[in-house]
Amino acid sequence: MDKNGLMEQWFLRYGDDIYKFLIYYTGTRDVEDLVQDVFLKALRSLDAFEGRSQPKTWLLTIARNTAIDHKRKQRLRNWLPDKWLANVETEEKTPEEVLHVHEEQQALYHAIREVKPAFREVLILRGVKGLSSKETAEILGWSENKVNVTLHRAMKAVREILEREKKEMIGDAI
Repeated sequence: MDKNGLMEQWFLRYGDDIYKFLIYYTGTRDVEDLVQDVFLKALRSLDAFEGRSQPKTWLLTIARNTAIDHKRKQRLRNWLPDKWLANVETEEKTPEEVLHVHEEQQALYHAIREVKPAFREVLILRGVKGLSSKETAEILGWSENKVNVTLHRAMKAVREILEREKKEMIGDAI
């Protein structure tokens, strides 16, 4: 049986289990994209499947890792809200809201420019572009651990810059 046929068979046999697992794991019923990602990742790495475990176990492992990656990206996007990174005209906003979002964007961009280059690279690759730790590590020639540690430190540095600038703005207003 070819790869596609085998994956289709596994999807029919285990797709519901993967779907339910992801619902429980993520706490949301909106997991269709994650299920699709699981089977695409499985198809891409089918040659690496050695058969030492059951296909269902292997697929659930991929599902777990996919859910963890998704959660990390969400957490990162919550820290760097899309409204800061997107065009503010996509939603109907009052002029005051547009101005406020624009000011937040400018503050974030300024803070990112102010941190050291390694922090900036990781923030852009992980936070703005949404790449995984592994992809970022490959691009930068680092270990995944170094990427994760640098990201944590970079986020802390940007947060401190934003807080400092906010305090300065409040001090200037008084």
